[in-house]
Amino acid sequence: MQRYFIYLAYDGTAYHGWQIQPNGTSIQERLMQALATLLRQEVEVTGAGRTDAGVHARLMVAHFDSPAPLDTTLMTDKLNRLLPPDIAVYRLRPVRNDAHARFDATSRTYQYHITTAKNPFARQYSYRLFRTPDIGRMNEAAATLPLYTDFTSFSKLHTDVKTNNCRISHAAWTQTADHEWVFTIRADRFLRNMVRAIVGTLLEVGRGRMDTEGFRCVIEQRDRCQAGTSVPGNALFLTDITYPESLFLDRPDDSAP
Repeated sequence: MQRYFIYLAYDGTAYHGWQIQPNGTSIQERLMQALATLLRQEVEVTGAGRTDAGVHARLMVAHFDSPAPLDTTLMTDKLNRLLPPDIAVYRLRPVRNDAHARFDATSRTYQYHITTAKNPFARQYSYRLFRTPDIGRMNEAAATLPLYTDFTSFSKLHTDVKTNNCRISHAAWTQTADHEWVFTIRADRFLRNMVRAIVGTLLEVGRGRMDTEGFRCVIEQRDRCQAGTSVPGNALFLTDITYPESLFLDRPDDSAP
């Protein structure tokens, strides 16, 4: 058996998230179906994480095992022919057989897009606000996130994780165009609903309903009820996942998209 990391992107609009669901179509299900068709056997695919319904990925990584070595360029092309237009495979990389797309990831990066302009072409991929929030205050509050490790206040309730600890290395808002901003956050791991809850709470700061000290108080109380309302998933993108290079069996320059 040979294990491969598969790098892909998807528009999550039509899906019930990454993970297979009993009552809706998922990206994982579509990918497993395509791989099973090409490899002529059932294939288990393990993702680096779970994106919620409607959330997008500019870069998701998953692993699967093949009974024989694959021509990665040819396999990438065949997968893209089978998969629907809203899922694209960038590349496959052979990895050590003990490599794990989820547990070996060293960082993950998400971005959340907001706008104050009515734009019919961006409505599916950004969250529209009707007043410009105070981005400076939001950045002041966001800068405190790396000071903490327990993010229970931003976690979906009743999940099956063993710990709510995460190490956030970057969290900041930047302006990308007139009336448009993006929040970029990077951490070793994320809890379910965490980014959307953080953004919702930061927007409370930006609207003047909470200050930085109040934001820190929310984190310290470890109570989801104290945080702001989660923002919609359609404006959230998983944008990057990193791994130790020692996992890969090909050369780094072979991995360019």
